[in-house]
Amino acid sequence: MRSGTDRGDLHRARTGRAGTGRADGGPGGTSRGGDDARFSEYVVARWGALVQTAYLLTGDFHEAEDLVQTTLAKVYPQWRRIRAETAASYLRRALVNNNRSRVRRRRVGHLLMPFLPDTPAPAAAAPGEDRDPLVAALAGLPERQRAVVVLRYWEDLSVEEVAFELGCSVGTVKSQASRALGKLRADPTLTDHAADLLGATR
Repeated sequence: MRSGTDRGDLHRARTGRAGTGRADGGPGGTSRGGDDARFSEYVVARWGALVQTAYLLTGDFHEAEDLVQTTLAKVYPQWRRIRAETAASYLRRALVNNNRSRVRRRRVGHLLMPFLPDTPAPAAAAPGEDRDPLVAALAGLPERQRAVVVLRYWEDLSVEEVAFELGCSVGTVKSQASRALGKLRADPTLTDHAADLLGATR
């Protein structure tokens, strides 16, 4: 469930109260009002796609929404400096990096616990929906492998583009993709669900 803080962060981001820049404009004479309008339009147009990508990264619908909100709130102060043609790439990188931080915080939290649970709590699906077997299988992959699969086969990026998004080498992307696909192909629950995704190893 989204916290009041998260909702407040996103509201401040969308209304312009999150930044400290001048209200009378910025580079190129762009006004804060114009930035707000462009940001709001982008959020409305891309919200569904961003949440879907975040859902594949997190395996949990509510955490996906939280991840998108947190990412948008962090991106907003930089929005006037982001070119329209690079916005999608910038948001993807921010989404992946914020999810990596989320996973790291959870790992640290587990290490600080006196004991680990025998089995992790099942991740929540979207209201009224069963959790897709592919999403469940993706959630079982290490964070880096999951990010490679999502960017490579869901976002349909090239190997070079994935390497740029993740800040790693092309060889790392290829090896991580190979390992991830091997695990997914071996998952018996994906027999009828992942043929399109796993059928090609471009």
